[in-house]
Amino acid sequence: MNKASLSRLLAAALAAAVLAPAAAHAQDRVVTPTRLYAAYRDRADSLIDAALADSSAYQRLGTLVDRFGHRLSGSRSLEDAIDWIAAEMRRDGLENVHTEPVMVPHWVRGEESAELVSPRRAPIAMLGLGGSVATPAGGITAPVLVVGSYEELERRAAEARGRIVLFDVPFTEYRETVRYRGGGAVAAAKVGAVAALLRSVSSGSMRNPHTGSTRYDTTVARIPFAAVSVEDAMMLHRMQDRGDRPTVKLVMNAQTLPDAPSRNVVAELRGSERPNEVVVLGGHIDSWDVGQGAMDDAGGSVAAWQAVLLMKKLGLRPRRTVRVVLWTNEENGTRGGLAYRDQHRAEVPNHVLAIESDNGVFKPSGFAFSGPDSALFMVRQIAALTDRIGSGTVTTPGGEADIGPIMALGVPGMGLSVDGTRYFWYHHSQADMLDKLDPHEMALCVATMAVMAYVAADMPERIPMGTPQAAAR
Repeated sequence: MNKASLSRLLAAALAAAVLAPAAAHAQDRVVTPTRLYAAYRDRADSLIDAALADSSAYQRLGTLVDRFGHRLSGSRSLEDAIDWIAAEMRRDGLENVHTEPVMVPHWVRGEESAELVSPRRAPIAMLGLGGSVATPAGGITAPVLVVGSYEELERRAAEARGRIVLFDVPFTEYRETVRYRGGGAVAAAKVGAVAALLRSVSSGSMRNPHTGSTRYDTTVARIPFAAVSVEDAMMLHRMQDRGDRPTVKLVMNAQTLPDAPSRNVVAELRGSERPNEVVVLGGHIDSWDVGQGAMDDAGGSVAAWQAVLLMKKLGLRPRRTVRVVLWTNEENGTRGGLAYRDQHRAEVPNHVLAIESDNGVFKPSGFAFSGPDSALFMVRQIAALTDRIGSGTVTTPGGEADIGPIMALGVPGMGLSVDGTRYFWYHHSQADMLDKLDPHEMALCVATMAVMAYVAADMPERIPMGTPQAAAR
């Protein structure tokens, strides 16, 4: 153990001595930080060593994305992938393998294009945004008004009527910039625009546009909305600045069909002593209809699956059940996470911890966690077991979309934290292909999730629940 790790353990042990109620549990059932590290170090190391010994997780991911491609909700490719995953889980010898029904949105992109028609003719790289309506059959040809914010659109509202509004908003932070993808169509329609365009929500670009969900409301007309590449948005902005008055033709044949049946995929390693208590981990198996969805989020799904499989292969059956769930429809509805909450509501109080990987399986640094302080204290002691691979940090707050519904009911939750440098280069674009991921980094993610899930499921004391949010009761 290095000096930094030892210092953290000693400090944590001192905090435990001060904060933990002395009579909370019988002494022989309490795992103090120092005792926890000693009790689980060998098993944690065996999980880490096994995860790093080969590239089987990456190979399985490659088979999945190469064979089935992207997996948008409602698509045949998603359902075929789910069938294959369930069959593979059974072949792996995991327990209670089954699927759970979910009705999901079914949006179909159709043929689409964008073209600059003035001051010169040139194709524009674009992707319709998920949920967008179509243009009229012949498309929409109109002058473009480029704005850099909602505030600028309000100031120039009189110029927007009858035009295509382009939001050229440089990427800063995802939660901030993505507001324009979610609400841009409504804002543009309110000032009389006939269509809207968006500079792709991307931190880097090689003229690869990025899709994602948009939304409408009932107060204004629904107008077509598409993302264009960063480069094309900047070009149109430059043209406007020099007085060229760019004009664009937009053609979109998108349609929203009735909801379609889909499924969450579930498999378990049943607990040896407390099988009704559950640690759940997973990712979302759906993706957008571009690229392969390898990074977002087949990689996270397969890494969670492999983490549970490692426990089985090493004969490490924890006291509690470890359940892997591959949720459907995170991308344009989060119906999978909501259905899991509803179908398992009676057992939610027995959920000890929820873990999700949905930020790409790049080099991990640890987890981002939300839960009571007493739970945070415990998961930080578990995370110290992965210090040797650089993934022992637990920050706050945390969680991910699919585990959000059960976290709202009080289940402590965490999302895998990874190096996000390249994530928004490829996010929701044709570039989200297997080659963007590294086998060793993915193996590190498998190891990090395996250690956290195993120890949380096996340690004598359970991680305490939080307080349900009022809206979720």
